[in-house]
Amino acid sequence: QVHLVESGGGLVQAGTSLTLSCAASRTSSNNAMGWFRQAPGKEREFVAGINWNGGDTYYADSVKGRFFISRDRYKNTVSLQMNSLKREDTAVYYCTVGLRASISSASSDYRYWGQGTQVTVSS
Repeated sequence: QVHLVESGGGLVQAGTSLTLSCAASRTSSNNAMGWFRQAPGKEREFVAGINWNGGDTYYADSVKGRFFISRDRYKNTVSLQMNSLKREDTAVYYCTVGLRASISSASSDYRYWGQGTQVTVSS
């Protein structure tokens, strides 16, 4: 069992930046990690993923060029830097650990999930 704890969410204005962090209770260094989000009334969607060694990343089209995912395999952490935030980025953001070393955008390919952190972007 891996416990994930997200932090860094909050209320920000559109156009600003925010960085989310996620700490895992034990090593997931051989697994991909990712961030998903869920807005009110919508399904959970993939945001960004990073492979086991941090050498490969993948982003949803809606955040490409604005969000950046990184990880520290030795500290068992993953971060999501979010720039140029938009109102439509408002959601609960979840950190997750993948079943495999490679990235997937499918939630079914991820096993452990954090409780989520709220990000609210105001205009």
